[in-house]
Amino acid sequence: MSHDTVGIAVAQFAPVASRADNLVDIAAAARAAAARGARVTVFPEYSSYFVDPFDDTLAENAEDLDGPFVRALTALASELDMVIVAGLLEKADDGRRVRNAVVAVGADGIRSVYRKLHLYDAFGQRESDWVEPGEIAPPQTFEAGGLRFGLMTCYDLRFPEVARTLADAGVDVALVPAEWVRGALKEHHWRTLLQARAIENTFFVAAADHPPPLGVGHSMVIDPQGVTVAQIGTATDVVVAHIDPDAIARVRRVNPALQLRRFRVTPR
Repeated sequence: MSHDTVGIAVAQFAPVASRADNLVDIAAAARAAAARGARVTVFPEYSSYFVDPFDDTLAENAEDLDGPFVRALTALASELDMVIVAGLLEKADDGRRVRNAVVAVGADGIRSVYRKLHLYDAFGQRESDWVEPGEIAPPQTFEAGGLRFGLMTCYDLRFPEVARTLADAGVDVALVPAEWVRGALKEHHWRTLLQARAIENTFFVAAADHPPPLGVGHSMVIDPQGVTVAQIGTATDVVVAHIDPDAIARVRRVNPALQLRRFRVTPR
């Protein structure tokens, strides 16, 4: 049985309408995470650029996958020997909308790209006015530290099928960049849904949010039993969880829920 743990960090910060300023904050947080042994660091949704409310500057600040934001992340990942996962405003085909992408970047460049499937057209918001929905595609995964990681984004948490497809792809840790908007009971929903996705799939979940006043904060890492093993409150901060890869197998021996399933996930 392995006794080597893998350091997974969640970094909570408030991206602003400046790609340069956001990269400064990302670099500082990533270095802090690396100093505490992180092999993978997760940043929030819209880490490259964010403005509230959305406006035409989204498209003006969108980049391609080989643009300066990803190049900067690649250099940082190489320097720190880690995988950096962050939200990217990606250029879309029509020039008006953008893609809400998450990139996983290592020293060798992009390891995985996920485009948000479920857009936030709820609670009085209309993300689809500005963002092109991601196409249904195979789960986006990458390997690091002997673990398999999978990507999903924010509002996807309310659709358990997304996390279930990651479990079907053999993922050990679901990574969830988010901008979970504050509101009545929203912090309760955030925590409950993160724990539910971990419990029902018997895997780890690591989620990074924007802090207040726009987000709820409370970025956290949750184990396969639904227990929070590391958490930030409402500050701009980084927290590292050193997880035991064997914990997943131990939980699944006692709770073989994935094996006992009688339904598959199929696209609509």
